[in-house]
Amino acid sequence: MEAIRWKDSTLYLLDQTRLPTIEDWLRYTDYRQVAKAIQTMVVRGAPAIGIAAAYAMVLAAQENVCKGNFPAAMSQAKAVLAASRPTAVNLFWALDRMENFWLSVGPDLPRLEEEARAIHLEDIQMNQAMGLAGAELVPHGARILTHCNAGALATGGYGTALGVIRAAHAQGKVSMVYADETRPLLQGARLTAYELVRDQIPVTLICDNMAGCLMAQGKIDLVVVGCDRMAANGDFANKIGTYSLAVLAKHHGIPFYTALPSSTIDRSIPNGSCIPVEQRGGEEVTGLAGVPTAPLGVETWNPAFDVTPHQLLTAAITERGVLRPPFVESLSYSSGR
Repeated sequence: MEAIRWKDSTLYLLDQTRLPTIEDWLRYTDYRQVAKAIQTMVVRGAPAIGIAAAYAMVLAAQENVCKGNFPAAMSQAKAVLAASRPTAVNLFWALDRMENFWLSVGPDLPRLEEEARAIHLEDIQMNQAMGLAGAELVPHGARILTHCNAGALATGGYGTALGVIRAAHAQGKVSMVYADETRPLLQGARLTAYELVRDQIPVTLICDNMAGCLMAQGKIDLVVVGCDRMAANGDFANKIGTYSLAVLAKHHGIPFYTALPSSTIDRSIPNGSCIPVEQRGGEEVTGLAGVPTAPLGVETWNPAFDVTPHQLLTAAITERGVLRPPFVESLSYSSGR
């Protein structure tokens, strides 16, 4: 399964706002359109956003290669893309990597395209590696709870949290995956359940407020979620509702894991209080699929993410292995710094 394609100098994105009922591939030749696609969540998930932004920089280079002042034009394109969403650090990591590359090679379109493709391929390889590392943590007959979508649709392919689940399922370890619906945009219901059903991995969809009841009944063996940005101390941002699950898991003595590529670790910030949290429009809360579900004029609060303190995290699963507390030391060692 994939959500991003690059063909004939053109970017194609699977419109995730229309899944699971309609599979619609949209064509992009302008980096500004890609920025809009990121903002409106046509493409979403930290690694996927970074990959889309990398290809968008190639589109910017195509537009400006024959014009004067190529560096200034590329810097402007980078700024437009960086403003699309604030929380997922992979966006800025990919943009910085592409910028460093074009500053080195100049307006060399084949090499810029090759670098974007490398970012895409490396992400898939990292997901597969973290899937194998995480599968070692999964007991036989496991009942796993996950939140939002951290699968192939949120990455270059395979997935982070769902990569762990896919690898464990391939080893015959998974009895059931419980997928939170993930309000307000239902990424768990629309996307995670969609991926797992297509891959014939057993899945049960639940409302977000049912997770604690499942845990209390002893029906969850571990929780694994994705990550949009991790601070140097192990605090991490993920889809809103993750923090609540971490608290519930701690109370019930259930292991709580996050799976993330090393590109999602932001060692420039000391802790979670420094992670910018995106605030989205209230219409996502007051309606569903265009149908109003709340009274007109009601005030809303709609953070797209919350921050889970590292004290609630059992381990972080990366392509370099499983990192355990103290995270300041393990994250530093893993990054080679």
